[in-house]
Formats: sequence, C-alpha cells, structure tokens
Amino acid sequence: MRVRLMNGWDATIEDNKRGNIRMATVEGYFTEKGSIYAWDIAYLYSDKGMVKIVLTEAQKKAQKLATSF
Repeated sequence: MRVRLMNGWDATIEDNKRGNIRMATVEGYFTEKGSIYAWDIAYLYSDKGMVKIVLTEAQKKAQKLATSF
C-alpha cells in the first residue's frame, strides 16, 4: 500500500497489521525502512486517486498521549 505522509514524503506500508505503529519504507532524503505512527499518514494512494486518512477515536487518543509530553 502506498501512502503520503504528513511531512509530504511517500512511503510503502510493509505490514498488514492494524493499530498505531506500522512498518514502512519511507522515501525521504534517504530511503529507509522503519516504524511510523498511524497519525503520520495523511493520504492513501488508490486507483480512485488520493484518499484522506481518518483516524479512529482510539488512534486520536493515543496520538494525544504520545504527543503530550
């Protein structure tokens, strides 16, 4: 699955899991594979164009906890 991140970089999601942390190959200044948060994903590339990602309530709560300190 190809996605666009909040910072404008593109990435390929490498796992098929659900939750807050996903494994991705990120194409930024360098191409690297690592973990990203679900709330770092802005759009999904699909055959219908770019689709905006909507977080679940649980993901919004986890984002607030992770970024509060």
